[in-house]
Amino acid sequence: MQELLNQLRAIANAELYYAALFPALALPDICGALEAPDGIATGTRYADWFDRNLGPLYRGFLSGRDCYLFRCSLLHQGRARPQGGNYSRILFLEPGPMIVHRVVINDALNIDVKSFCNDIASAVEAWLPQASTQPHFAANMANFVTRYPNGLPPYIIGVPVVA
Repeated sequence: MQELLNQLRAIANAELYYAALFPALALPDICGALEAPDGIATGTRYADWFDRNLGPLYRGFLSGRDCYLFRCSLLHQGRARPQGGNYSRILFLEPGPMIVHRVVINDALNIDVKSFCNDIASAVEAWLPQASTQPHFAANMANFVTRYPNGLPPYIIGVPVVA
């Protein structure tokens, strides 16, 4: 998990904001599934995880439900307009001379994309120690995607594999 978070921060710092936004929006899904008895992601688990772990930072601006709706529209349709929710648009602004973050203009929520990615990564890091004590976490984490720097025998040997 830490490698995924490190890569998320690296791509955000490299100003590859499309590439950073996709895993940032997926992480609440992953975390919600990791703590679930059946290890399955759902919209309810996403929203609950977001509200518990990012709610204090985004309260009054972005709810778990709104973030989930945006995640669905972006990851599944490539659209930046969520269906339903409190905003007609959620705009992720690239950092510039002035940071605009958690600001509503008309019916659009404006979020600094780099801050958002870092907020997600920090929330996951803060959540991990407590989550790792939950009964279902270890079983679900055993199936988490992993990088094998020397391959994954008997399939591939000698070259890095993500599996």
